[in-house]
Amino acid sequence: MRSAASRKKEGTKGGMPVAPVILVNMSPIGFSISKKALFLFASLTLAVAPCFADPLLLAVNATPYDRQMFRIHEVLAMSGSSADQTSVGLVNAWMGELRDIPYCYQILWKTPAEVESRQPADCKGKAVALYQRMKTHGATNLRLVIGKRAPTSRQTHTWLEWQTANGGYVLDPTFNYTATRVEKIHRNCYVPLYAYTGSKKFRAATTLVAQN
Repeated sequence: MRSAASRKKEGTKGGMPVAPVILVNMSPIGFSISKKALFLFASLTLAVAPCFADPLLLAVNATPYDRQMFRIHEVLAMSGSSADQTSVGLVNAWMGELRDIPYCYQILWKTPAEVESRQPADCKGKAVALYQRMKTHGATNLRLVIGKRAPTSRQTHTWLEWQTANGGYVLDPTFNYTATRVEKIHRNCYVPLYAYTGSKKFRAATTLVAQN
């Protein structure tokens, strides 16, 4: 048998103690929690909205903005025309008209009829007015988005995102006169927090706290 001093020497390397190996006991309870977490994650990833290069959108039953949006629920849920008569040129013309309406923040969401009166409106009202025009002309793959326009934005912003056979577009009639291709948008800009498509609602997977 080796001496105690010999065994002690083998327990060091270069004069420094060898780091011990710590064994973690995987209890049945811990394993059960892991399976539940995995199941929850799998369930959520099955209920997502089709998106461009933005964060994953998870289907939800409610959002923090639902009460504020009660005046425009019918607009979001409208089915629209059966034939798609929209075009980028037509959308650009509508955006130009809405962009020229003076901006003024409103607590309540204005209806499209109120925005069309040419009275001052904010990003919410202009986006919803454009949404109604496009749906009336049969636009599909269209969603209303609430999120951050820029990384430094303190307030939320509202815009539309439109997926066509020729690619995706960001439609922001508050700041822009024309549609912007998604690939021209910086990855840190136009970051969604919540999205609405018809009667369906979505939340960005990275959204922890809603910001009004």
